[in-house]
Amino acid sequence: MVLHKKKNSDANKGKHAHSTEYRRLIWEKIVWPLIIEKDRPYFSKDEYQLKRKDFSKDNTIPASKLSGGLISLVVKGILIKEDNTYSLHYRLIPYLRKKAHLSYGQALKETYTK
Repeated sequence: MVLHKKKNSDANKGKHAHSTEYRRLIWEKIVWPLIIEKDRPYFSKDEYQLKRKDFSKDNTIPASKLSGGLISLVVKGILIKEDNTYSLHYRLIPYLRKKAHLSYGQALKETYTK
């Protein structure tokens, strides 16, 4: 019997898979915890950078790899950028009020649902 190994290495992932992976990571490990921690639907660029720095320090992922994730969340419509402040899409605010776990997939679905 021959067992086939599943190829899930980073080398086999495409450009879009990496972008989604970093966007998901930024949302679930940095942005959403920051929003819950601050208990408000917005955060400053400086607050984000501090949280990202703490995350990078505790993990092997360098901050340079995570740099595009925040802008990508803005492009997806989950966050809105105004000057040096990032605000949560209005449909995600009820999750903040409940302090609920909000995965990237759920956040994306909520922002696109009409």
